[in-house]
Amino acid sequence: MGIKLPPDQLALYKRIDEILYHDWDPIGVSGLGGPADEYYGYLPQVFKRALYADDPQEIAEYLTWVTVERMGVSPAKEHDLKIASQILASKRELIHGK
Repeated sequence: MGIKLPPDQLALYKRIDEILYHDWDPIGVSGLGGPADEYYGYLPQVFKRALYADDPQEIAEYLTWVTVERMGVSPAKEHDLKIASQILASKRELIHGK
């Protein structure tokens, strides 16, 4: 049984899913029409960090860890920081209305 999220958090969860697939995409699956669920396994941790973080660095460090340790891909720290900032901007928009 999953947790039911309030509408604003559910919107953020879905937005993060889109960002991970279309923008972060460290192995290039979206450009090849790969499966949309490719990064679902990382989504809950990114979402949790996004809810409680105000500094994109925490999210970026997790994304870099996933890229290097789980996927065996070279780190792209600047890209991960950009994605983390994009996630927090979505949080401000969807949850805080800013």
